[in-house]
Amino acid sequence: MLQTMRSSAKFVFWILAIAFVGGFLLVETSGLLGRTAVTPTTAVASVNGTDILYTDWQRRAQQLVQQEQQSQPGRSLTQDEITRIDNQAFDDMVADILLQQEYRRRGITVSDEELRDYARFAPPPWVQNAPDLQTEGRFDPAKYQRLLASSQARQSGLLIALEQYYRTEVPKQKLFEQVTSGLYVTDAELWRSWQDGADSASISFVAFRPTLTAADSNVGDDELRKYYDAHRAEFDRPAHGTVSVLYIPRVVSAADSAAVRARITALRSEIAGGAKFEEVAKRESADSGSAAQGGSLGKTTRGRLVPEFEKAAYALKPGELSQPVLTQFGYHLIKLDSRSGDTLDLRHILLRIEPSDSSAAKVDREADQLSKLAASSDQPAKFDEAARTLKLTPFRVSVTEGEPAEHNGRYVPSVSAWAFNGAKVGETSDLFDAEDGYYLARLDTLVTGGKSFDAVKGEVRHRVAQSRAVERQVPAAQALAVAARSSTLDAAAAAKGLTVTKTGLTNRAGAAKLFGSLGEAVGAAFALPANTLSTPIRQDDGVFVMHVDARKPAERAAFETQKSDLRTRRLQQLRTQRLQMFLDDLRKSAKLTDKRKDINAQIRRQATT
Repeated sequence: MLQTMRSSAKFVFWILAIAFVGGFLLVETSGLLGRTAVTPTTAVASVNGTDILYTDWQRRAQQLVQQEQQSQPGRSLTQDEITRIDNQAFDDMVADILLQQEYRRRGITVSDEELRDYARFAPPPWVQNAPDLQTEGRFDPAKYQRLLASSQARQSGLLIALEQYYRTEVPKQKLFEQVTSGLYVTDAELWRSWQDGADSASISFVAFRPTLTAADSNVGDDELRKYYDAHRAEFDRPAHGTVSVLYIPRVVSAADSAAVRARITALRSEIAGGAKFEEVAKRESADSGSAAQGGSLGKTTRGRLVPEFEKAAYALKPGELSQPVLTQFGYHLIKLDSRSGDTLDLRHILLRIEPSDSSAAKVDREADQLSKLAASSDQPAKFDEAARTLKLTPFRVSVTEGEPAEHNGRYVPSVSAWAFNGAKVGETSDLFDAEDGYYLARLDTLVTGGKSFDAVKGEVRHRVAQSRAVERQVPAAQALAVAARSSTLDAAAAAKGLTVTKTGLTNRAGAAKLFGSLGEAVGAAFALPANTLSTPIRQDDGVFVMHVDARKPAERAAFETQKSDLRTRRLQQLRTQRLQMFLDDLRKSAKLTDKRKDINAQIRRQATT
């Protein structure tokens, strides 16, 4: 939660080493390998013939999980968070393989001399941000050079970490320079871009909005499939479904909060009476990461702490002990060891606000009973029987792959990630232990993602119906345009009882808000000369007839003064776009076989047999 980059820089090698061993031991000792066909050589995926081993993937994911837990000590990650991290680890590994293959194809290498030069003169961001290497709030290259030459750099593993970092980053930088070389933006392109934001127009328009009828939706399958085939790429959707959820809440009362405050006040009195802060922190603090270090958070600067904690910390004098401080994590006692400018060396003790032992025990017993009755079952009726037995009311949640579940605007942890990780319809999840209570889910429906016609047939029907309804507005728009040519748009609209909307002088973005979208109508409005009446303009959400009342073109002089900055920003945009397109194309053109869901489902089902 509150660790500084100093700790990260000094111990990065050991963190990686521990994560490496811990991730491997997790797989080896958890029984996963023994319970299933998964072995150290099982491939979870293949990228252009290069395998990603299941154990390597889990090891990478565990490293990321450990980093996440270090940033949020004292709380367990939800299944949604773990799935997000698993996906990140997998995507990173796929990208690494694709990049390595591209380096070999292009003959990109990096020499030891290059690595030394980068390490000496281009320190990575996590080094530049280390508080110990700052002078008056700015990175101090002289301090960094002294650190590199010291025994501390070798003993802490910093030199090894720098080598690993640059062996990854330098070839990547070389590749990206090759991919983005030759980009150029002409003055004409910059001027058009400037005009898009700086041109203004005053527009009067009448909008003919569609009203759908039952007849519009009466569309045969042949017509629906024809539309679907013509717009197939637009219907690529993630998997979605519905789950039923049982919830047993943990209720924290005012008495629970008062009891924790009384306890931390007593600890403060103990420390003020002569007890060592470090010993009390080791004994009492719920922040296990810092507790082992006597509550030490290391050195930190402004903006790295939660606001309530930071305000209290910066109000302290060196050696001073704070009053109890309430944050989202619980109650803290803070001690300031030393201060240099805005850099603080802090310790803290954290006590979390949790239900009393009696109420927590009651909730835990009910959760245990729920788990025994229905968890990890492939019999849907057990879920309903458990709800009746425990007098729990299920609620239904729509879930979409890759997105956390919500119910009445409230986050429902873990169930969405579980639903799309190999579960079958009718299966019941494990019991999920969250900060606010226990959750159990049953998968009721599941629609696979992709471009299946049957999966998106309802949306296709709506689009075709919408198009029919828009088309019915065209004759009325044509009649208005004819009438307006012999008088004015205002007069013709008034005669037909239609409303004229006036934008006033505005740019494209302002006009789009009134038109309802940045579509063909807005494009036409800024292409027509002043005092011009348009023909009917049809787009997906309606038909428009407009009159351009006035135009204020972009000023060339203002453009010339900013042209250099515009070119720099535009080139950076183009580089970013080209890199993203390049990486996307690498992924799309790769022969990728992904067996994660199958393997995870196999492991989970084997565990219940």
